[in-house]
Amino acid sequence: MVKTHSELDRALSGDTRALARLLSLVEDGSPRVREVIKDLLPRTGHARIIGLTGAPGVGKSTMTAALVGAFRASGRRVAVLAVDPTSPFTGGALLGDRIRMQEHATDEAVFIRSMASRGHLGGLAAATPQAIRVLDAAGFELIIIETVGVGQAEVAIASLADSVAVLLAPGMGDAVQAAKAGILEVADLFIVNKADKPDAQQVVRDLRGMLALGTTEPGGWKPPIITTTATTGEGLAEVVTQLDAHWDWLAESGELTRRRHARAREEITALAFAALRARLASSSVTRAGLDDLAARVADGTLDPFQAAEDILDG
Repeated sequence: MVKTHSELDRALSGDTRALARLLSLVEDGSPRVREVIKDLLPRTGHARIIGLTGAPGVGKSTMTAALVGAFRASGRRVAVLAVDPTSPFTGGALLGDRIRMQEHATDEAVFIRSMASRGHLGGLAAATPQAIRVLDAAGFELIIIETVGVGQAEVAIASLADSVAVLLAPGMGDAVQAAKAGILEVADLFIVNKADKPDAQQVVRDLRGMLALGTTEPGGWKPPIITTTATTGEGLAEVVTQLDAHWDWLAESGELTRRRHARAREEITALAFAALRARLASSSVTRAGLDDLAARVADGTLDPFQAAEDILDG
């Protein structure tokens, strides 16, 4: 059994094994997580959270590894949370993102953790918010979250990251796809990766056309479009420059505070729903009552809204 306080002390003092064990507690939903989070809260709130998202195959892991190298070159400590999809059939996950980041494996100022989504929607794992807190308290200046390969409506990363980079690549869709609402609307910057491939400039033109349809408030942030080739490092310096510029804008405009307040609201709501769901699932009385209510809803003698109210009132 992990001794929580001693593990916490070691993790905060730089012991990567202790840090990994704390993150395992978070992922497993241990009852001790609440105590851990309460103890480390005074040390949180300093890290920059950068989200990298996009469809499968656009080069998120390669870009993540390249960004880690760029940030380390400026002396900053970096942590990576790479979320991998969980099989709906076997319940397993490959957790293979670290394979593409082996060049940083021996760097003590870099911590890379793969997390299984475990069926959680939105391209993230349910434990991601608490994992961010642990890494923040451990002193990492930047935390990069690499999402599962996501589609047009999976935008959970926007509620967790300070800056969201949406990666695209040639051959992944046309102008109609670029104009669709959803994932493209959460971008603070667009990265058109694999720029050495044909049609990269067409993707840039499609994005510019999409952005022209929107409006930017005075003093607001207009997402830049950057072309890169992550495998060679082309365009990487511009990505770092724009991420730093966005961070400065967040702080100066007050948007950083607004986003973090919104993040806290989302987290509180999610925890409340999870607690309610667990309470309903663990109550034998509720299960019996739910079966009765379900039968009445199914045969048309009770509407589902009233049934839900009956459960909450009971």
